[in-house]
Amino acid sequence: MVIGHMTPKLTGLDTVRGAIDMIEHYFEQGWTDGLPIVPPTEELVDRMMAASGRDPLDVVGVVPPRQGVATIEAIATNAVMAGCRPVYMPVVVAAVEALLDERFDVQGLQATSDPAAPLVIVSGPVVHQVGINHGIGLFGHGSRANATIGRAVRLVLVNVGGGHPDAGDKSTLGSPAKYSYCIGVDVDSPWAPVHTEFGFAPEESCVTVYAADAPGAITLRGPGAWSLPSGSSPTPWPISITISFTVGMRWW
Repeated sequence: MVIGHMTPKLTGLDTVRGAIDMIEHYFEQGWTDGLPIVPPTEELVDRMMAASGRDPLDVVGVVPPRQGVATIEAIATNAVMAGCRPVYMPVVVAAVEALLDERFDVQGLQATSDPAAPLVIVSGPVVHQVGINHGIGLFGHGSRANATIGRAVRLVLVNVGGGHPDAGDKSTLGSPAKYSYCIGVDVDSPWAPVHTEFGFAPEESCVTVYAADAPGAITLRGPGAWSLPSGSSPTPWPISITISFTVGMRWW
């Protein structure tokens, strides 16, 4: 049986100098992803835990390769460090739960030499409720929710699971997606939400986690690709050639 334990919280002078010193201390200890963190004060962590609606010592799972215990408190601490708002906490917890499902094989993801990272796909009403970008630039910068939810998941892998480059994370080259990788599903899409494919109702909010490389663009190229008669659609051949060319350049 896995038992949760208390996570050390930040105490000390509540000053700007103290915060800067603490950020530098976290760098020295290897408790970051390479970027500055938000100092996890007791007050901030308590707010984050309260937003989860669960007991701080509830065990969500064990994170390889170090086999660290991911309690609600440990997840909340990393969510604060990532810059999350408390309203994001249920999404972060759901993402970690999905990540630690044995069908996902997070051990394989941490140990692989491939640059894959866990892509957190959020669908349902929560996308609008917490402000997750699901449109233009959804894989890029500019959205606090996307950036910090994905970063919180990465910090759990690093600080709880020991997924430091070359030690617990064996990716040969790494990837920018290993900083943060979270997107929302367009709730106004004509297609059914992705979570309905797994038996959930459209009005439910869900998180899907998928091990993916960084995004790659597939752009129509070649004669006639964009020179189309009014009201017509692209012919199949430039689309198929473009996809084949992109895949070939990606893997050959």
